[in-house]
Amino acid sequence: MSEPRVVVTVEDHVAHVRLHRPDKRNGLDLPMFEALVEAGEGLAADPRVRSVVLSGDGPAFCAGLDWMAFLAMGPDASTRLMARDPAGSPANLAQRVCWIWAELPMPVIAAVHGVAFGGGLQLALGCDVRLVTRDAQLSVMEVRYGLIPDMSASQTLLRLVRPDVAKELMFTGRVFSGEEAVQLGLATRVVDDPVAAALALARTIAGHSPHAVRAAKALASRAPMLSPAEGFALEAELQLTLLGSPNQLEAVQATMTRRAPVFSDPG
Repeated sequence: MSEPRVVVTVEDHVAHVRLHRPDKRNGLDLPMFEALVEAGEGLAADPRVRSVVLSGDGPAFCAGLDWMAFLAMGPDASTRLMARDPAGSPANLAQRVCWIWAELPMPVIAAVHGVAFGGGLQLALGCDVRLVTRDAQLSVMEVRYGLIPDMSASQTLLRLVRPDVAKELMFTGRVFSGEEAVQLGLATRVVDDPVAAALALARTIAGHSPHAVRAAKALASRAPMLSPAEGFALEAELQLTLLGSPNQLEAVQATMTRRAPVFSDPG
């Protein structure tokens, strides 16, 4: 039996999702696409999980599409990738590989080292936070293959940076460093060990009320597309679900008595 394309472990409310195709620099073939979506769906249904780390085994985070694997599939490849998700997601399979991390109710942190090219970069952009090594290499590389970035870039890349910056990256397919990614706004910060830093951040997040953290992600994700009136209404709506709830009272009591809180997980 071949090794799994994706390995998921959960410890102390933190899930670690590892792309596990190191000999191909975690290149995306159809089994990897399907395994990533399956992993995301499994985490969405697991109330124990309060934060997620997404990383790549071996020398790279993800080198993007495995062209040889998809060319070997023939015309069926495009049909499979463009198929709409039966569960009701707005994304097709290729898009949902990256977008499912935005759909998860809990925060997702990408730990990026080596390369994140094309679909690999879009995979990282679907996460809430991106920690990168200074010398990581990133690229919106699709133009080199006569294509556009179509794995949710319209909802990630184009919201994270100025339009002119996004256009320059899309028009040229140039490779840029992790340090420049932070400067451009595509990465959160530079770290020496992205996996260790991401797991530490994930544990910090998991130590807070999961209901408050999920509400914060919902607010941050949805509010930018709303009018001021709609944004204020969303703030109030989310806050009312938290005020006086068991986890909110526990957070107050723990803070006031300077003890570690004990939170219940979402039902």
